[in-house]
Amino acid sequence: MRAHYFQHVPFEGLGSIEPWLESKGYEITKTQFFDTANIPELKAIDLLIVMGGPMSINDGQEYPWLIEEKAFIRRAVEAGKPVLGICLGAQLIAGSLGSRVYQNNEKEIGWFPIQDITSNDESVFHFPASVEVFHWHGETFDLPPGAVRIAESEGCKNQAFQIGKSVIGLQFHLETTPKSADAIVSHCRDELTPAKYIQSESVILATPTQKYQTINGVMAEVLSYLTET
Repeated sequence: MRAHYFQHVPFEGLGSIEPWLESKGYEITKTQFFDTANIPELKAIDLLIVMGGPMSINDGQEYPWLIEEKAFIRRAVEAGKPVLGICLGAQLIAGSLGSRVYQNNEKEIGWFPIQDITSNDESVFHFPASVEVFHWHGETFDLPPGAVRIAESEGCKNQAFQIGKSVIGLQFHLETTPKSADAIVSHCRDELTPAKYIQSESVILATPTQKYQTINGVMAEVLSYLTET
């Protein structure tokens, strides 16, 4: 089995996803768009993971590889491949399927709760009723065709969506570890301006280990859900 991931900046990698994939016996390959846009053959991969990044999917002139990336994501979705999008990755899934991606009313940066809104719907993934997760996003999107909204927060209505059994998009970061949180703070601390849903650097970096363990556990559940046949 081969899991391939799209990485947009050096400081937003797989985090807790990597040891999960290794434990399941996946070969892990990657396209690092900040280095080279080397995209694999779709038939050669069994799982596609699209990571986050500080750019917008609307920045095609500055990042021309976004066009090819969105086309590949659309083909993967249409082929029924398991696809997981995280933050920018979720926005790329939505955009690749024709939905609008735009500035949210609020930025969310730091640890804030999301709520599961799927009730008794057995056809979709279920998050805990409420769980604090790590956010770093300022844009949102319209739900793509055929998508079901599966989580929300006070600051952002479309926190997570699902298409069929094989596609999940998350605005938030369940893969975050203490190391990856430190990395994104180090590279993006200029965004930490006081606002309702923006925490300070000191608050973010003082987060107890248990919170990371909780969200990493939920990420493992998401991955299991997407890859079970």
